[in-house]
Amino acid sequence: MSRRGLLAVCLLLLASCKRPPPADADAGTDAGTATSAVAADAGTDAGALAEGPLDAGPHASLKTPETLPDDAVAEVHPLAVCDAKGGAPLDAARDYYDAGHYAEALSCAAQAAALEPDLAAAHAERGAALAALNREPEAQLAYARALAIDPGDADALLGAAHLYAVQLPSTRERDELGALYAERGLSQPSTPPELVPSLALVAAMAFNDLGQADQALDRAAIVLAREPGNAEAKYEKALALFELCRFREAKAAFVSLLKDKDRAAHAHQHLGLLLEREGQWARAEDHFQKARALEPKDFPPPPLPSPDEFKAQVTRALADLPADMRRDLEGVPVATEEIPSEDDLLANQPPLSPTILGLFRGPSLQEPCDGSETPCRSVALYRRNLARAVRTPEELREQIRVTLLHEIGHLRGEDDEELAARGLE
Repeated sequence: MSRRGLLAVCLLLLASCKRPPPADADAGTDAGTATSAVAADAGTDAGALAEGPLDAGPHASLKTPETLPDDAVAEVHPLAVCDAKGGAPLDAARDYYDAGHYAEALSCAAQAAALEPDLAAAHAERGAALAALNREPEAQLAYARALAIDPGDADALLGAAHLYAVQLPSTRERDELGALYAERGLSQPSTPPELVPSLALVAAMAFNDLGQADQALDRAAIVLAREPGNAEAKYEKALALFELCRFREAKAAFVSLLKDKDRAAHAHQHLGLLLEREGQWARAEDHFQKARALEPKDFPPPPLPSPDEFKAQVTRALADLPADMRRDLEGVPVATEEIPSEDDLLANQPPLSPTILGLFRGPSLQEPCDGSETPCRSVALYRRNLARAVRTPEELREQIRVTLLHEIGHLRGEDDEELAARGLE
């Protein structure tokens, strides 16, 4: 299970969450899956989201004309009629959701939205049911509509934050949206107090994924102040401490998670990284092997070349660069190192991540050297970090190339945000 999958399961099992969705969708109903991707921008035009009496889901199950044979008829899977058991459809949707009957929850939420199209809570409930059924594109639209109607709806903010920051595959834009929604929920005076830990936890996850460990640590503290035993918040705190190079505190935090079966693999992996920094290579490898045994998909054996072969790969990658980049690197040594030194990491504030793949030192080409470093400019590529970031030797060679392009971007004066916008994060 990936870290993101683990976080999704753990967050949704928190007692503080309004309603814990499942790790897997209810298999009892095939209500169709959206056939096209939905833009992640929360600014989706609410006018395009108008629905009929039933949920929009059946339309998503229609095959597009391009995929149908000429004589085929599109198959429609309408939602079942909502059985509200004499109550209001929205209340019934919530009851069904709490009981784990997500298809029924969706039917009743759809009816509630049809009866009151401008009721944000109904669309938020639809979003929760759709997300639980793994119908993420439709859930995105449902949450977008809820927040277009009421930007401060706490349930919609929490649901959208979780969808983007935890449930969907990680990208910078999704993590940024998840953090934005969670932070908005935390800032709303009307947010129910019981939702604050869940919002803060999603924010901590998103900030850690975005490399904003100082903010992640603050949000994890909000959760732990209210729920001292919250294991997921403890993990986010440990991760933030590691990223902030507070290694002694991080080590103690990860040791405390070794007996937690859901987080033990990640705790072992990070303890390996910490021991590696101490030069305790054998003990570090023991923790890496334990992480690998517990979660082989997350922690496969890295394709670690010998130091000499790694240096040769970097030399080949340098030779393959465009001529203008090779010219810019003239007089700029490119070194191969095992892992980043603490001095390099702490030279920035906040500190650089211990898992960085490469580092450019010195001023950009547009700035003068101040004589404080010799050489004025240099690049380092980290063998162990690069090997752990990939799964195959082929991927390693490509990652070396991309990392070089990233560091050349810094040499030319680009910052991390500009490089991320160009796909060189």
